Amino acid sequence: MLYDWYQHIYFSQPAFFGLFLLVPLLIWWEAMRTGRNQATVVVSSVRPFGGTRSWKNFLRPVAFTLRLLALSCLIIALARPQTRNDEQLVNGEGIDIVLCLDISGSMLAQDFQPNRMEAAKNVASEFIDNRPTDRIGLVIFSGESFTMCPLTTDRNVLKSQLYSVQSGLLEDGTAIGSGLATGVDRLRNSPSKSKVIILLTDGENNGGLIDPNTAKEIAKSVGVRVYTVGMGTEGFAPVPVQTAAGVVMQREKVNIDEKLLKQIAAETGGQYYRAKDNESLKNIYQEIDRLEKSKIEVSSIRRYTEEFFPFALAAGILLLLELLLRWTVLRKFP
Repeated sequence: MLYDWYQHIYFSQPAFFGLFLLVPLLIWWEAMRTGRNQATVVVSSVRPFGGTRSWKNFLRPVAFTLRLLALSCLIIALARPQTRNDEQLVNGEGIDIVLCLDISGSMLAQDFQPNRMEAAKNVASEFIDNRPTDRIGLVIFSGESFTMCPLTTDRNVLKSQLYSVQSGLLEDGTAIGSGLATGVDRLRNSPSKSKVIILLTDGENNGGLIDPNTAKEIAKSVGVRVYTVGMGTEGFAPVPVQTAAGVVMQREKVNIDEKLLKQIAAETGGQYYRAKDNESLKNIYQEIDRLEKSKIEVSSIRRYTEEFFPFALAAGILLLLELLLRWTVLRKFP
């Protein structure tokens, strides 16, 4: 416990530790003085109360030790031990971002590890951690769309909602237009100067009540930049399918409407990316993170708490004990 305390202690006046050089000098002086006193006792006449004298001689080093300890505590107090507390104040102009995530059944394909959906959730979680001043929301879509989490700065709540996302929460399908429109609606009344949607899907639009081109025009009118991500390897991918005999793996063709995703990104001022594995997906989110930088000002505040008082108090108590010894037990009577 004492070692842990010392690890967090700083001394603002360490030069006072030079006073510890007085300790060996005081010990030498006391040894010389004690030696002279003993020599005087040897040549003096024999006293009738030798036992009492011997008992007092035994206590005299105790008094001197108390004085040395008091001096040591006083030196430490003069060196001004302190504990330090560092705080950071983060101020900045954040960006409002909506993560628009496809949760259709095909997102369970295992061309990513462990599958597309879990890989997308893990990378999105890292992205959230890297945006301390932004408000971020989460929209999911398959055959329909739903707002899982409105714009918030509470990272814990947002990530909790993100990791609770599972395939099957919504009607199956791929309603890209509905997902994009719901994301734009989350940003419509945002006061932020910069509004962004990151739309990730692994398929083609085949459902929903809103056409993707209509959703794109709404995004343009509101001033929302859309980054689109097509997720899936080339060719075929293994997908778990529920059958009467249980879950079996089937190979299904990867169909991504890259033309539509490129058009949405280009006309809204964003970019289109293709993720073919976990590493490329991670790199895509890192690039978006670099492109959409927030203005952040970090102010560091360092506060010190004085810790000299216990040492000063200990020095006072030790000196008081020494004086009590000298005025009572070790007092010399005439």
